[in-house]
Amino acid sequence: MKRRLLALATTALFALTVTACGSSAEPSGTSDTASPAAGLTLKSVQDAGVLNFGTEGTYKPFSFHEGGAGDLTGFDVEVAKAVAGKLGVEAHFEETQWDAIFAALEAGRVDVIANQVTINPDREAKYEFSAPYTVSQGVVVTNADDTAISSFADLKGKTTAQSLTSNWYELAKESGATVEAVEGWAQAITLLKQGRVDATINDKLTYLDSQQTNPDDGIKIAAETTDSSHSAMAFRQGSDDLVKAVDEALEELSTDGTLAKISQQYFGADVTK
Repeated sequence: MKRRLLALATTALFALTVTACGSSAEPSGTSDTASPAAGLTLKSVQDAGVLNFGTEGTYKPFSFHEGGAGDLTGFDVEVAKAVAGKLGVEAHFEETQWDAIFAALEAGRVDVIANQVTINPDREAKYEFSAPYTVSQGVVVTNADDTAISSFADLKGKTTAQSLTSNWYELAKESGATVEAVEGWAQAITLLKQGRVDATINDKLTYLDSQQTNPDDGIKIAAETTDSSHSAMAFRQGSDDLVKAVDEALEELSTDGTLAKISQQYFGADVTK
């Protein structure tokens, strides 16, 4: 049971980015007849004076337009700008739908993806990744006064609110919970506060974003998965020295507190470690 639970948690965490972006499948790549673009060197980027980031622009709080039509902003956007600054180049953003974002990278339309790309073995076989700049877990959220649930095992015999198309649904079922179907986070929290369900399972980033946007002391995190998901910037293969330079930039931004500051702005917590 424990081994199976951890496996499901890991699967769910690997799928966070796909689920959050509303896609049920891995983004498509280039066609079989297309020749992928070559990797980039740090020198070529610095000679050009610009690093082109692929991002959605519709994925709040990571990459979105303030008020729907304002400037592009978000956690990933600000991290990307900070990294480009460390490299001495300008950050340019190419907004691309999630289903086409890896194809844009492979075709050379963007240099790097900054859009909460979760690192997993399948992607590591195709792309190069920077050091992670976002770390998250799956969490059980309950009412603040609930003392009956403090672990995933405590969900046995309880009722949780989950989207039936999410990986959290599988984790809830494996934990022994009865699942009440909902369309998303907002509906799940409504049922929780009404006492119609005992808990909901979701990504910790979703919880933190909700609390930052609409603080609610009536709910709490009751338990977290032991496994974490790690999101990073994705590059074409052959971009080794550029990736190394980005890693060094991220390390400097972590050491000087910049990453923590950006994280606090969007999540009220440091999600970069």
